Amino acid sequence: MSVVVQKYGGSSLAGVERLRAVADRVAQSRSRNDRVVVVVSAMGDTTDELTALAHQLNEDPPSREMDMLLSTGETVTAPLLAMALAARGVDAVSLTGMQAGIRTSGAHRSARIVDIVPQRIVDHLSAGHVVIVAGFQGVSEQLDVTTLGRGGSDTTAVALAVVLHADQCEIFTDVAGIHSADPRVVGDARPVASIDYDEMLELASAGATVLHPRAVEIGAAYSMPIRVRSAFVDGPGTLIGRQHHMEDLPKVRGIAHETDVAKVTLLGVPDRPGIAAAVFGPLGSAHINVDIIVQNVSHSGHTDLSFTLAESDLNRARPVLDRVVASVGADGYDADRDIAKVTVVGAGILGTPGVVARIFEALAGELINIKMISTGEIRVTCIIERSRVEDAVRALHHTFELDLL
Repeated sequence: MSVVVQKYGGSSLAGVERLRAVADRVAQSRSRNDRVVVVVSAMGDTTDELTALAHQLNEDPPSREMDMLLSTGETVTAPLLAMALAARGVDAVSLTGMQAGIRTSGAHRSARIVDIVPQRIVDHLSAGHVVIVAGFQGVSEQLDVTTLGRGGSDTTAVALAVVLHADQCEIFTDVAGIHSADPRVVGDARPVASIDYDEMLELASAGATVLHPRAVEIGAAYSMPIRVRSAFVDGPGTLIGRQHHMEDLPKVRGIAHETDVAKVTLLGVPDRPGIAAAVFGPLGSAHINVDIIVQNVSHSGHTDLSFTLAESDLNRARPVLDRVVASVGADGYDADRDIAKVTVVGAGILGTPGVVARIFEALAGELINIKMISTGEIRVTCIIERSRVEDAVRALHHTFELDLL
């Protein structure tokens, strides 16, 4: 008997009518398959509303209490969907992350799944129930509620698909699949029929918000196919999995952009062994992710060290940076919030002559200045002024003729 795992995003569940529509779709799946597990996000803008409410009371709310608060969004959605299914004569049961057996690390607001004990889910499936799991959440070894970071319901769904040995994980969202660029920015962006895990991971990490990067990582690690499709219109969507004919594919598959970016420059850093560890170790211990790193040429034994992080992490990073500056003997630091990153992704980019030059020519043609550059095997990322990021996305999409795919 096959297991189907489906995940529905917040926009798919925003209000009673959309909940009913999702219930209809789930009921149809139940009629075709023996066992159905549904992972749900919070309804509509619930998470944003709860976050705003918390910040009205405390500018820097404790992370543990934020997890307790934000997890309630999904915990509300799951029983509502179960009720809608019951109204259609479908036996359904809702479970929190803890009840579903999702065990996580203790890093509040960015916990990672360490184990899933799905026995309760299996028991309900064996009894003929549709199981509705509240996504985005789990429980630590101390039995504290934790959350998996923004978009963590994707991670919940793919991880459950793996432990339940599903044929694939279906991610239902408000778009028809993975596009060649954000369709809200590029009107003629095209859905991609299929894409490799590595390319999807780069797109997701670079700002394509359709799918959480950690969900892709889990899918790749366990070869779990992931299909991203619309919750509102029928269509095949995009299949994320192993691709076997890379040489026949276009070298550039998509353009991603991210505006939640800030650049930090440590000034007058002593240029000696161990400095990088002294700088980035404390940031890592504070669960602050660092992205692009650039060290300038050393002069008189000192250098400037620049790196990017999420702008939303900057306030949390400041006290850590103050301690780092004091401990390494730097002159101080500057923080630039007015930046964004744009990333070109495709298998074999760096191995194909002329692709990188075309990226820079496209940006130069729009008079867009590049502040930092980072390259990888299948991507090129440029840090630019935030006000020009949409112009950059459109220029690159046009340059590589992604509208013709």
